[in-house]
Amino acid sequence: MKQLTIVLTILFMAFIGALIGGVTNHLAIKMLFRPHEPKFIGNIRLPFTPGLIPKRRNELAAQLGKTVTNYLLTPDTFRKKLLTPTMEKRVETFVQDKLETYVLQSDKTLNDWLDLAGGSELPKQVEEKMLLLIDRQLSEMKSKVTTGTVEDVMPVRWQQQVEERIPLASNFLLQRAEQFIDSPEGRQTFQKLIDDFLNSKGTFGGMLQMFFGESESLVGKVQREALRFVGNPGTKELLDNLLWKEWRNIQQQPMEQLTAQFDFDSVFSSVKQYALDQLALTDRLDQSLAHYWPQGSIWTAENVTPKIVGFLFSQAESQLEQSLQKLKLDEMVKEQVDTFPVAVLEDLVLGISRREFKMITVLGAVLGGAIGIVQGIIALVLNGM
Repeated sequence: MKQLTIVLTILFMAFIGALIGGVTNHLAIKMLFRPHEPKFIGNIRLPFTPGLIPKRRNELAAQLGKTVTNYLLTPDTFRKKLLTPTMEKRVETFVQDKLETYVLQSDKTLNDWLDLAGGSELPKQVEEKMLLLIDRQLSEMKSKVTTGTVEDVMPVRWQQQVEERIPLASNFLLQRAEQFIDSPEGRQTFQKLIDDFLNSKGTFGGMLQMFFGESESLVGKVQREALRFVGNPGTKELLDNLLWKEWRNIQQQPMEQLTAQFDFDSVFSSVKQYALDQLALTDRLDQSLAHYWPQGSIWTAENVTPKIVGFLFSQAESQLEQSLQKLKLDEMVKEQVDTFPVAVLEDLVLGISRREFKMITVLGAVLGGAIGIVQGIIALVLNGM
């Protein structure tokens, strides 16, 4: 009977110890989060309210933000995970693919791109600017052409070329004249002139005809004299002088007088219309970019996309630490944690450590039971003494 009492006493003490240890640990865990808000009796706030985590919420949020920036989202983390050659190649492929799909190989015409950019009036404006420029240039040309004498307006090089060709022109004229005089056509012309001359003189003409013979005989004489005249060096000198004199007269002529009958307006209108027809800007812009640049995809893949992506990655790496500092991730985390309801924080922590917390409760009960057994044995020993 005494032994049964000893066993029951030890078991009872163990039960009480386990109950106290388990409940105490469970209560301690609950007090980490509960109550969520401070509790009051009148104006007196109950101790241990709110729970530890709600009470230290600001400190927890600040510490969590520092932990994230110092150990999780560090510059080295971004470099190792994002700024790698593999990631750079993926981004390059992605950018090139999108560039080809939406720009280089797109069915959109240049007019569509202009409309998209708000430049639908650009072709009309370009044509107007071009016509204005052409009109200004033509007006300046007209002003230069019609102001001053031929000598003032004509380029010196042109005048030199004309003067160099005056002797050649006189030689050409004399050669042509000699060929004409010695030709059957020339003989017929002389024959007609002589006949007309003799007929116009009436009786006197008849007397001349009797004296010199028939007009046909006169033709040969006139031809020979004409050929002798054309071949005479004096004739060449005379013709040169005449051409030089006419050239000097032309040089002193006012250009305005020479061009008075010239229809500049019609010429200018034709020039502007020709320029518009050749430009055909609207029709030219009604083609896709691939029409004018079929090798665009290959060229950009080799020369543009790698350089742009490489530049962006190098800039991102060089500015990474400064950018992260400007982002102030620790403050962002703190602000987000501050906005969490306490129940969310509780679910977050418990969701991660619920099993561990249960084990702590069980461990408290086990330790409490063990302490209860020890206390029971000590009590029995002391009572036995």
